[in-house]
Amino acid sequence: MPTRSNPSALNGLYAITDSHLLPDDRTLLAGCEAALEAGIVLLQYRDKSADTNRRQRQGDALAALCERHAVPLIVNDDLELALRLQQRWGDVIGLHVGQEDVSLAAARQRLGECAIIGATCHDSPALASKAADAGASYLAFGRFFISRTKPEAAPAPLSVLDEVAPLGLPRVAIGGIDAGTASRARTAGAEMLAVVHAIFGAPDIARAVRELNAILVEAPLSNSVIDGTSAIDSC
Repeated sequence: MPTRSNPSALNGLYAITDSHLLPDDRTLLAGCEAALEAGIVLLQYRDKSADTNRRQRQGDALAALCERHAVPLIVNDDLELALRLQQRWGDVIGLHVGQEDVSLAAARQRLGECAIIGATCHDSPALASKAADAGASYLAFGRFFISRTKPEAAPAPLSVLDEVAPLGLPRVAIGGIDAGTASRARTAGAEMLAVVHAIFGAPDIARAVRELNAILVEAPLSNSVIDGTSAIDSC
């Protein structure tokens, strides 16, 4: 399983759930299981509702799926949920934080050194450097293309991926990633491609994942900070 001490495993597709595309427990679990079986390296649970019981129930169910497939579950912007899940599921649970959320340093202190914690950096090398210093496991940039999830998000230039390579952390491209844009993001330097609609909005989720993975295999990765191996280290 990918860990903070093993960034080489953070290389591939990063699927992010969407409560509109996966509106109930049945569709959420079926869709995520299809993606996990087809081959993703991270799964992010993103639910902005105020339904704490729903988030806990779905988080537990997804953690069980992720544990079975040896893929980390990243909780979006909810440190308390991540902590509750971590108590039961251990280091399969990670966290993604935005710029308006809990501080990354505080999240690192509470979740521990082994947890995968990612940071939204938009288009900013300065934010990326700050996140790296605070203990980030990966750095997320975008949107790079037209996004159906966050169409209002400011665009980012693909060149930022190359600019932050010296930080030595896996880079995530997000925003409008699909079969038509994946190769461009990959060759610009994204170790991971964060995908919402092109996976969970597809009529055949497993097929969509396999097709995107095939694109990653063919696209050369620029200035990679990983060695391309899949060995899993203990934290």
